[in-house]
Amino acid sequence: MKERISNICSLLSKAEVFADVGCDHGYMAEYMLRNGLCGKAYITDISAKSLKKAETLLARYIADGRCIPIVSDGLDGIPEKCDFVLIAGMGGEEIVKILSRAYIPSRFLFQPMKNSEKLRRYLVEKRAKIERDYTFSEGTSSRKYYDLIAGSADGGDTYSEREFRFGRDNLKGCSYPFLLQMQEELEKTEERLSFADSEEGRTSLLNRKQELKETIHEVQANLRDRK
Repeated sequence: MKERISNICSLLSKAEVFADVGCDHGYMAEYMLRNGLCGKAYITDISAKSLKKAETLLARYIADGRCIPIVSDGLDGIPEKCDFVLIAGMGGEEIVKILSRAYIPSRFLFQPMKNSEKLRRYLVEKRAKIERDYTFSEGTSSRKYYDLIAGSADGGDTYSEREFRFGRDNLKGCSYPFLLQMQEELEKTEERLSFADSEEGRTSLLNRKQELKETIHEVQANLRDRK
């Protein structure tokens, strides 16, 4: 948990109005407020019971009016436009739904739990600029992997199909954890191949194996070039 929070906080930057959507315990809003990185912070959750955890942590900021808790589905209940929005711990499809009902924030940081590709495609389609897009890991024996996607509403971007699938910075060799993730997935794919009982299933796994091998080779080469 600490590694995940630390990685997210490392990409938080100054804002006038900050929103942590689906804020869980409120650690990121607390980081922003404690370090003077925002004038005001909204914390939201669809569940009043879940929001209570963050309200307890942020009680003194709530008392002085710098933190406003709102029971809300996404950005729907926030009464003003926020110039920095964090959404962490939701699926990429859910983040897209939230944004499609509201707006692309001037600055954003998203940590999708799955379907990162769909989120990347939506952001590029909406002419957002993706500035950071990489994978980090947490834990050792049972490692978990998370994607971080940060950027701004304006500027536009172009992504290749492979960048949509894997993340631009990952393919450039900016993330060693991503390489580990691909190697682990290759091992699992090879294991599934030994149990494939249909030609269609075997073909799909062989294609995936080839894609993973090409990706690993590309990342290893770029990691060497960065040294």
